[in-house]
Amino acid sequence: MKKTLFYILGGIIVLWLLYYAFVYFVPYSEGTRSGELIKFSRKGVVAKTWEGEISQGISGAQIFQFSVLDRNEEVINDLQEFEGEYVKLTYIERYTTFFFWGDTKYFITEVEKSQSPHFRK
Repeated sequence: MKKTLFYILGGIIVLWLLYYAFVYFVPYSEGTRSGELIKFSRKGVVAKTWEGEISQGISGAQIFQFSVLDRNEEVINDLQEFEGEYVKLTYIERYTTFFFWGDTKYFITEVEKSQSPHFRK
C-alpha cells in the first residue's frame, strides 16, 4: 500500500516538474512591440510581480500589458527610468504563466528607448 502511494505521489511530482519545465523553456512566440510606457509597477499580495502597460496608439485605444521576471533587474531599472517615454520592448510569450511569475503571458527580456513615429521632427 505504501509503495503504491509512493509511486503515485512520485508520478504526480514528476508530471508537475515536466509541465513547469515545458512552460519555462518552450516559448509560444517571441517578438517586439513599441509604444509609450504608461504604467510600470510592482503589485500583488502573496507574490509581488512587476507589471506594465504600453499604449500603442495616439488615443491609447490599444494597450499592451506585460510582466517582467524579478531576475531581470536591468530591464526593471530601464522601465522605471523610461516611464512616460516611447520604448521598444522585446518579449517572450509563454503558453501560460504561474501566479508567482506575473499576470500576463508576455515577459519582457529587453527594453530600449525609441522615438515615436507620431511626433518625429
